[in-house]
Amino acid sequence: MATVPRLFVTAPLASGARVVGTGMQAHYLGRVLRRDAGSAVLLFNGRDGEWAARIVALRRGDAEFAVDTALRPQAAEPDLWLVFALLKRDAIDLVVQKATELGAAALVPVITERTVVARLNESRLAAIAIEAAEQSERLTVPMLHAPTRLPVLLSSWPRDRGLFAALERGAEAPLRRTEGPAALLVGPEGGFTPAEVEALRRHPLVTPVSLGPRILRAETACLAGLALLQAPPSG
Repeated sequence: MATVPRLFVTAPLASGARVVGTGMQAHYLGRVLRRDAGSAVLLFNGRDGEWAARIVALRRGDAEFAVDTALRPQAAEPDLWLVFALLKRDAIDLVVQKATELGAAALVPVITERTVVARLNESRLAAIAIEAAEQSERLTVPMLHAPTRLPVLLSSWPRDRGLFAALERGAEAPLRRTEGPAALLVGPEGGFTPAEVEALRRHPLVTPVSLGPRILRAETACLAGLALLQAPPSG
């Protein structure tokens, strides 16, 4: 039995609604999956839950869907942000994809003193996040923030959200599961500079933490940290 394609749309979803999709979705459904009018799809928009729908038309520039019935209501998800130093293309693609699968609510690229890559293809990363949300059956797509420098990030950090900074070679307590709004900060491949570490330690909303005894690649640290923040309580 063929898997029903799952697609992210921006339009409101309700029974009887007609929704217009993108040209890329039309190409994917018609040329890649060989679906046609009448075929079933699943739609979500991050606000109205998940809905069963049907393809009405596939055109070169767009697709049209008829919304039928609600399958899953919108539900609360973990309010976890991932703040990460910019990495090389393949590594950052991996971080965005897997962080989406792990439930990150927002992805916040940061520029540190040792950041090598200073530019970001935000449209490509947004597409990666959407595809990962579609495939992992999430009901939302994480918000992708524009890159910001670390001092600016720290000076404007929201007071209601704790920031766990993953530091290497220290005596910090291990990262544990947390409830409520939180964020994980992971530095670049070369690590934070001594001045940046000092600034993090002085910040009232930052908690330095350890991700374990080994030195991890930045992309590994991002994913391990998100998993630890959501680990089920022991016992």
